[in-house]
Amino acid sequence: MRVLGVDPGLTRCGIGVVQGGPGRTVACVDVGVVRSAPDMPLERRLLGVADEVGRWVERHRPDVIAIERVFSQHNVRTVMGTAQASGVVALVAARAGLPVAFHTPSEVKAAVTGEGRAGKEQVTTMVTRLLGLAEAPRPADAADALALAICHCWRAPMLDRMAEAKARADEMAKVHKARLAEAARSRPGVSYPRGTVRGRTGVRDAAPGSTSPTSTTNGRQK
Repeated sequence: MRVLGVDPGLTRCGIGVVQGGPGRTVACVDVGVVRSAPDMPLERRLLGVADEVGRWVERHRPDVIAIERVFSQHNVRTVMGTAQASGVVALVAARAGLPVAFHTPSEVKAAVTGEGRAGKEQVTTMVTRLLGLAEAPRPADAADALALAICHCWRAPMLDRMAEAKARADEMAKVHKARLAEAARSRPGVSYPRGTVRGRTGVRDAAPGSTSPTSTTNGRQK
């Protein structure tokens, strides 16, 4: 599996391509950063990100694009720019007919370091070691993009199994619902023995001393 990882951003957008092999073997194919000046119009900055990611897709032919899921509780302005860049990358993937996978920062950190709260330097160190690079990828955005790609290479089989299990569960629920509907349609023709009560919750025996569906007048049944 070949994964193009993207650490979305406007000023710096990290891009990395990783080739996954048997087991958990991974190899770096390419890595880089898309840059844009903060004083450029927003639409031009987004266009630059889209064009460059598109060129990487054409050059490396990935099987999937992995994007960091935007999450922040503090700098709203930064989050907006990151979310806009993320959306542009997803659009490029859709136009190329490629699936998109989103991973949270904690998922990526846990995958490459074993610790969901690892710092950027720890992530960079592990990415360098896992990919057997001669030197650490810089800036950190580039290392984060490679970490995203590694994360997806390792998590994809589990995600596929989960998707298959959900599909089977949905199909079973659909069949069960159809059977219930069929049973409900056939219920009006069912005859019930005397002494039973049919209510909203189903059919049950009449309780001792309760009023039966049949009543008597002057000793004779109505």
